[in-house]
Amino acid sequence: MLTILGFAMIATFLVLIMTKKMSPIAALVLIPALFCVAVGQGAQLGDYVIEGVGNLAPTAAMLMFAIVYFGVMIDVGLFDPIVRGILKFCQADPMRIVVGTAVLAAIVSLDGDGSTTFMITVSAMYPLYKRLKMSLVVMTGVAATANGVMNTLPWGGPTARAATALKLDASEIFVPMIPALAMGLLAVFVLAYVLGIRERKRLGMLTLDEALAREPRPEAETVSAGTGGKDRLRKGAAASVSASGTGTGSGTSAAAGGTENADEDDDAFQGLDPNRPTLRPKLYWFNAGLTAALLTAMIMELLPIPVLFLLGAALALTVNFPHMPDQRARIAAHADNVLNVSGMVFAAAVFTGVLTGTGMVEHMADWVVGTVPDAMGPHMAIVTGLLSLPLTYFMSNDGFYFGVLPVLAEAGAAHGVSPVEIARASLAGQALHMSSPLVPAVYVLVGMAKVEFGDHTRFTVKWAVLTSLVVLAAGILFGIM
Repeated sequence: MLTILGFAMIATFLVLIMTKKMSPIAALVLIPALFCVAVGQGAQLGDYVIEGVGNLAPTAAMLMFAIVYFGVMIDVGLFDPIVRGILKFCQADPMRIVVGTAVLAAIVSLDGDGSTTFMITVSAMYPLYKRLKMSLVVMTGVAATANGVMNTLPWGGPTARAATALKLDASEIFVPMIPALAMGLLAVFVLAYVLGIRERKRLGMLTLDEALAREPRPEAETVSAGTGGKDRLRKGAAASVSASGTGTGSGTSAAAGGTENADEDDDAFQGLDPNRPTLRPKLYWFNAGLTAALLTAMIMELLPIPVLFLLGAALALTVNFPHMPDQRARIAAHADNVLNVSGMVFAAAVFTGVLTGTGMVEHMADWVVGTVPDAMGPHMAIVTGLLSLPLTYFMSNDGFYFGVLPVLAEAGAAHGVSPVEIARASLAGQALHMSSPLVPAVYVLVGMAKVEFGDHTRFTVKWAVLTSLVVLAAGILFGIM
């Protein structure tokens, strides 16, 4: 019964948010509360929620101060050179913009923190998407999938959890998986290219060379125009796109969030304004050194991540904005993101608290493992890889790696499959996991991008599943599992 109710609760939640019948916060709170009563454990609801909140409180604190820290770094211009580099590469071309999103998300993901990745990626790319009226779910989908593949880094979380759960060395799991993960990242770049081409066609936009070829002007002028002509065409292409209709690309109408107000949104989003008053060019190297030190301390685990971001935010505010009114203004500027994300995390605590406290997640895992036929025993690594897709989507990484993975490893050992193969296969589903409603970082992504979570889910899941299957197939092809 608990198994059925567990799957029913998750299905109800997903249907309601994807059909926009309820907001994610309301669904995360009310749906598990109703199901907790339905299983006859309503009296324990308070205990489950408090336990869930306690487990996620460090994550909420980390996100709150991380948003403030990286918000300040964006305000003072730390990431402007990255933005300029991306702009130079993109050249007002939707295909290049989407590919640039994937590359930027993959590079920033090297720090191992999804929230950081999404804050930097959205801050850099959001103005480009809005200015060209591109689909914002393309940005969130590509960024989430790229980060999901990179999340398998040993300091990212899943690899360390798998190593701990099965008493293995993290490098023993990760290093042989590098070729398969590289194929997964390549799949993300190919996906970004295809989606970018589709966006270019939807917007009816010409490439720079096509525009040059079609522009009617004398040959002498063409020769002499040089780079200046290209720049003029590039600006003209962007302007023509801004003046055109929005079209009806996949997920665009819902995600674009009213493109008729794109100019207003661009004015409100000052991420690329080279004249904003918050810039601190004289403190650039201090801020770069502080950020490098912060990320190094995170990787080396010198202090808990929430503590590091708390200290970093306080120091960044104090040095860059020594006057109290300026500090209050910066905190207020990022208050919406802080409130939205932290509120979503605490709402998710209700969902995870009930799912775990009532025993639903344990019964669901046991049922899934029990449905594996004995004939599949020698192929438990492949079975684990396939199961990692739905299980890491519907439950937290902690629940999967510490609750389900040991059971799968034991079943595999009975058929001669080594635990390290099981551990490697368990990483295949991470591309999909990063878009799970139980991952706090995804709310940073959709919140900053002003995208409905349901729109993001509906657009991203199919591509994330495909990427995960590429990783799994490459692991099998390379003999890693």
